[in-house]
Amino acid sequence: MAIEFGAYPSNLIEKSALAAWAKIPTPIIGDELNRTGLLASRIRPLSPNFSCAGQALTVECMVGDNSALHFALREIWDGAIIIADGRAHTETAIWGEILHTCAIHQGAGGVIVDGAMRDSDVLRESQLPAYCAGISPRGPHKGFGGSINKLIQCGGVPVTPGDLVVADQDGIAIIRPGQMDGLMDRCQKRIDAEARTLKRIAAGEITINILNFPPAESIGG
Repeated sequence: MAIEFGAYPSNLIEKSALAAWAKIPTPIIGDELNRTGLLASRIRPLSPNFSCAGQALTVECMVGDNSALHFALREIWDGAIIIADGRAHTETAIWGEILHTCAIHQGAGGVIVDGAMRDSDVLRESQLPAYCAGISPRGPHKGFGGSINKLIQCGGVPVTPGDLVVADQDGIAIIRPGQMDGLMDRCQKRIDAEARTLKRIAAGEITINILNFPPAESIGG
């Protein structure tokens, strides 16, 4: 078994800033990032109560192998979001109650797996948000290795250790450090603009007028 280890992220974000990001809906973030940085829709929260914001602790797993995830629990910093590339394999669970319980005690802020989890009833009632691509009772094997805190892809999006992860009921957004400048303000302006639009709709206006659509015969012409 060979597991490669990368460096801890050096740009840890203050908890107060993470709490602010947790209030920004992922569709708003995606719109402001030109619909990029959004993980594949197959990765869903196990509970309608789950949401989180934190920085990525990246894990690359071999198909059906969770050995790297066990070692990742040793690398957790307070509030880290474990985000694992499970190769979108959903027939073998690589995360379950044992790992989840350990992650809680180690201070993780969330777990995102592009792969399968099991013990879903327990995880669904947990205080630690869990997102996955599927549920399977079949347990994992160990021994093929992987990587921790290296560049990975998860749900079709590249993820670097320390990237900001925002997850809610709509999905999961990844924000790279170079995208942070001014993004919060732009998101808040978009939230305010959408609130104004909803007020106009409530007052009787329709969307094609509010959004200044061209005549129907001009669309796609």
